[in-house]
Amino acid sequence: MWRGRSGLRPAYASSRWPAPAWFGFVVMDENTGYNKVEDVVGCHVEDAVTFWAQNVSRNNDILKLSHALAEVCPQANSVFGNPDFTKNATVSSELQIYGGCFSEDKCWYRCKVQQVISDEKEEKETSKETLKHLEKTLHTYVGTKMRSLAAQVEVLKDVRHSNMNVHFGDNLFRAVKEVTERCLIAPSSLGKLEKIWAEYNLAQEMIQLCKNVNESDILILERNEVQQNLYSAMEEFILEVDELPLSERSTILQELSGSLEAIYGQASEADDSEEAFQQFFEWKQTKLEEFSRVRSGTNASLQILATWFSGMIKFFDLTSEVSLKSEEVVGNVDEVLEKVESDICKELEISLVEHDEADKEIILNAYNKVIRKIRQEQHLITVVQSKYLASVEFKKQIVEWLNRSPNIDNLLSIKKTLKNVKARLRWKLVEKSNLEESDDYSEYEITKIKEEITGLRNSLIQEIYNEQEEYERLSCLVQKWFPELPLLHPEAGILKYLNSGGLLTVSLERDLLDAEPLKELSMKHPLVCLEVQEQKVLLKGYSVDVSTEAKAIERAARYHRAWSEFKEKSGLLQLMFLFLCKSDPLVYLMVPYYPGASVGALQASSPLTSEEILKVMEGVARGLHTLHKANIVHGSLHTNNVFAVNRKQGIVGDFDFTKSVDQRASANSMVVGNLNLISPELRMGHLASPSSDMYAYGCLLFWLFVGDQEFKIKENGTPEVDELNMDDKVKSLLLNLICSNRMTAEQVLNDDCFLLPDVIPAPPQNEPGEELECEKTEEKGEDIISSENKTDEEEEEIDPSQ
Repeated sequence: MWRGRSGLRPAYASSRWPAPAWFGFVVMDENTGYNKVEDVVGCHVEDAVTFWAQNVSRNNDILKLSHALAEVCPQANSVFGNPDFTKNATVSSELQIYGGCFSEDKCWYRCKVQQVISDEKEEKETSKETLKHLEKTLHTYVGTKMRSLAAQVEVLKDVRHSNMNVHFGDNLFRAVKEVTERCLIAPSSLGKLEKIWAEYNLAQEMIQLCKNVNESDILILERNEVQQNLYSAMEEFILEVDELPLSERSTILQELSGSLEAIYGQASEADDSEEAFQQFFEWKQTKLEEFSRVRSGTNASLQILATWFSGMIKFFDLTSEVSLKSEEVVGNVDEVLEKVESDICKELEISLVEHDEADKEIILNAYNKVIRKIRQEQHLITVVQSKYLASVEFKKQIVEWLNRSPNIDNLLSIKKTLKNVKARLRWKLVEKSNLEESDDYSEYEITKIKEEITGLRNSLIQEIYNEQEEYERLSCLVQKWFPELPLLHPEAGILKYLNSGGLLTVSLERDLLDAEPLKELSMKHPLVCLEVQEQKVLLKGYSVDVSTEAKAIERAARYHRAWSEFKEKSGLLQLMFLFLCKSDPLVYLMVPYYPGASVGALQASSPLTSEEILKVMEGVARGLHTLHKANIVHGSLHTNNVFAVNRKQGIVGDFDFTKSVDQRASANSMVVGNLNLISPELRMGHLASPSSDMYAYGCLLFWLFVGDQEFKIKENGTPEVDELNMDDKVKSLLLNLICSNRMTAEQVLNDDCFLLPDVIPAPPQNEPGEELECEKTEEKGEDIISSENKTDEEEEEIDPSQ
């Protein structure tokens, strides 16, 4: 009972159980601690927020109690004197009920005796009033009875109108029917397809592992036979799936699952009962039969009462010609009323009372099994759709290779052309050299031969690109359909191309390129600049031996694959070509050349603005994220291999692929000002990691924003950030990068700094007459290497003070 009270006319009595007056839903008072919605039967509304009500499950009990009080109380003895509650301690508690008549509606209610006035004259008056009221009550008994019955009928109408009697899992019943009678079954061709597909994959694996050409012939014939069978199985499977309403069925299951979970909550992982559906069907049938019987009884009782009223109308109609006697009209009306009241109470009880534990268990078992059936069917649909798409794509691509095998004729033709171009180029280079040494050559002849050499070099590069494209095509065929190609054509070098991720080329030679040595950058290894198809590129040379050559190619291939997944959006410097020197133990790497675009060079000449810093460093964070996602640690991030292309596109430069990540990290002693880019844990001997890359990233970001501001270095070598004049967002990001528990590159990309760059103030700029630290060092004659794309070994030559 919520906020129960009543205004009994006797001053000494207070109401305990108000009679029901309306039916509806209510949110329980927060003070009760329940915070939930329940069905209630109310009796009185005082204002917009105050009312009195009982849970609807108590409705029948309250009705029965009200009727009993209305019948018993008018005939019971009045309370006089002080009642002795200990006197009848052995008497049942039902015999100690006190009733009071409410002055507003003249109905009887249970009440609590609060005070009895012992004055004999107050007692006599009360006795008289009680007798008068008793007489009046007897006169109004029929009215009281009819009002009570009308209230019950009113509640029953509301219940039937709101369809609340449908309480026996109709939605669950429909779901059971859906997953049992209309469920999707696996296509008959699916099992056959999966079996042949497994045979095909095994046949391809056997060919791939084969090292003997003679043995491969038999394996290829067997594979081709399985391939034909697979093609036929796919056609059959595709035709069968085309007839299935997969999308429509998936939508139905999704909606069904959502609606059930909204009613019953998350499904349990309990054991699946085989009898769950049958038990549910039997339970529902029993409940429906019981409900139908009870409702039929209610309807019949009400019909009898309506017939009695119809007779009464005719009897009291003096103009009616129907002749009825009083005995016939009155009859057993008391029994009729009792029967109507009893049947209404039964229907309300079966309609409103919650299920017991046994009922709930049956419903939940059926629900859990329905959800499992839905999930199984959804999984089947996913599998079928996946197999269908794969089959369509396989069938589309393999159709041209069913009755023939690929050859390498086009690759051999390109190689032949390359050989011819290189021979002509070498001859022209010799001819040019001889002509230049001659005393009687003309400028016209020199110019002409230079143009021919330039044309041949462009043709050479174009043919190398054609060769790479053909290698890519053959590599796809090897990986998808014909793993035997490298074994059948070892001279083509397909495996070398595959192992290098498409980076290695055997047709490019250093002496054929018109490269300009960059002596100021070539401190330990060759570094030259050249132009390839109107693009400036750098050619980096690395010393290798038998043991380091394969490792260098493998590391470069991993980097190249990481770049290839996103290309220009990867945030990484592209690796264009990798080739070996035939005369020297060198491996050459060709990369794009961005003169003056390193952050070190830019800050020395024309510092980036705050907006440019954020745009550039967002790209650098993306590059680190690309590497870390591919399980690659850069290990040597510094001011000379971080580029700001066009002052807005941030790119992470490559590294020395002949060194391991720990060798790169230990060799990197680069500092900017007095800021060391090596993380504290690396200085303590720990291994390089993505976290140490993010420390170097944080230091670079710090350096770019600090500009000429003075800052302190802590004992552990990290910069002091808190005391600097800096935007709070940037400061927060920096603190999360130079701490021990650092942000990842992915987290940095989602930081507020890169979402709202316009609010970040620009770093302090140099006052007129001031010089940057790097400019001072240039005056001392030290080379700070303001150019780009420098190898890691070259940092060892730089003075740490710079």
